[in-house]
Amino acid sequence: MSVKSELLEALAQALEGLRPGAGSRAVFESPKVAGHGDLATTAAMQLARPLGQNPRELAQGLCQTLLASPAFGRWVAGVEVAGPGFINIRLKPEAKQQTVREVLLQGARFGSQERHGRRLMVEFVSANPTGPLHLGHARQAALGDAICSLFQTQGWDVYREFYYNDAGVQIATLAQCTQLRGRGIHPGDAGWPEAAYNGDYIADIAADFLERKTVRADDREVSASGDLNDLSAVRDFAVAYLRHEQDLDLQAFGVWFDNYYLESSLYSSGRVEDTVRRVQAAGKTYERDGALWLKSTDYGDDKDRVMRKSDGSYTYFVPDVAYHISKWERGFTKVVNIQGTDHHGTIARVRAGLQAADVGIPQGYPDYVLHTMVRVVRGGEEVKISKRAGSYVTLRDLIEWTSKDAVRFFLLSRKPDTEYTFDVDLAVARNNENPVYYVQYAHARICSVLAAWREAESGELAALAEADLSPLRSEPALALMLLLAKYPQMLSAAAADFAPHDVTFYLRELAASYHSYYDAERILVDDPVLKQARLALVAATAQVLHNGLSVLGVSAPQRM
Repeated sequence: MSVKSELLEALAQALEGLRPGAGSRAVFESPKVAGHGDLATTAAMQLARPLGQNPRELAQGLCQTLLASPAFGRWVAGVEVAGPGFINIRLKPEAKQQTVREVLLQGARFGSQERHGRRLMVEFVSANPTGPLHLGHARQAALGDAICSLFQTQGWDVYREFYYNDAGVQIATLAQCTQLRGRGIHPGDAGWPEAAYNGDYIADIAADFLERKTVRADDREVSASGDLNDLSAVRDFAVAYLRHEQDLDLQAFGVWFDNYYLESSLYSSGRVEDTVRRVQAAGKTYERDGALWLKSTDYGDDKDRVMRKSDGSYTYFVPDVAYHISKWERGFTKVVNIQGTDHHGTIARVRAGLQAADVGIPQGYPDYVLHTMVRVVRGGEEVKISKRAGSYVTLRDLIEWTSKDAVRFFLLSRKPDTEYTFDVDLAVARNNENPVYYVQYAHARICSVLAAWREAESGELAALAEADLSPLRSEPALALMLLLAKYPQMLSAAAADFAPHDVTFYLRELAASYHSYYDAERILVDDPVLKQARLALVAATAQVLHNGLSVLGVSAPQRM
């Protein structure tokens, strides 16, 4: 990173000399073809038109200026112009070797930026307490937690929030089903509601209620009265019971939250009414057919939306608007919501409502990451039913069949809006076809080499940061070092794009590069200088593998 920073500064100064203000265009890219070089810039092509010059000629002159700078003289082996004005840069081995030293010195901090004090809230999972967490919630949990970790590497103060409804129609149905199961009425019996929760977990709730048990969740504790005639008591116990169950699911998945926010509090606190008054005061509503309408088309929506129905109740996006005003007022200038693609229609109306409320919230607030559902295949056949849940595979089912690490890595290995099939058999396979095994095995393989060295020579890992790295000049070693150097930039781009799948792609590429290096060069050789250099390289690789897996919430085992 220090080498790249020096080269970027030299590029910025050269561009500033060509045109004031152009230094801000100092950006390096990775050449699409590895053989073209290690870094590339299109700055000459971008400046050619405003300067009225031929882009290739401008690039040639820029190359001469760059090569005359101390940074390029120290770290760059060559610069060449390609195509219409691309500038390709080849680094000296010494530049790539610097990355190894930086990784070993920075350790777990390698790739991370200094904290800057800006606050980010990520809202995810947000499951109503009506049943176990399904695979949509699992994908949300993996995405949300990884996005939180990505932004933490970029210096953000990150806050995790879980939002749910504890008093709606679904909760009333939950209470009714629990009451009926407590009275011995089962799914399919006369009197069992058509729209009901049929899983075995409802019977478990009813049994514990009758036994007057106490349940504790992260945000509540309730003791059962045992009185099935008290539907309110049944509801409160059932909500607490399922919140506790969700907590167990999340704990098994290694996910936690800073706060649980209740939809009911938006009504009891008057926030919903206050939000509607703000929008009305701003002149952004009208009445028609006894309903109150939001002029959402003023903000790019395809049609105006009802806020308050003719019966006086509010449509579902109104509390969402009130909730996001709460986020803004709590100081979260950046907010990311992880939701299923079935929520796509709410984006325009929530953003329209926030603009209409006129409270200073910028356009485009909040950000959304939408994900598709997940199919599960086991033994070559799709799995759809969970005995515990009644109609779907749960997060805990998937963890029990495979592992937390496999579930996280697999669910993060594709873009969120891409359909994904989770192959249970692949997730437990101990071979290179299993991506999480492949990456973890690379880390464990390095740890085995380092352990053998420490045992044989009482070697100290800390000493590797001072090793002479000059012997690291082979093609496999240079390729591995260049890939290590790309880790910080990959993290920044993944955070900016809400793309933790980029981390999985990078880790698989890094693991492949390491396996190739290991097969090409023996590490524990007789030459002490060469051995120390190679040990330093593989130790740095293990550190970056560990750092990347940590972002995903996946372990980096030392033995497999």
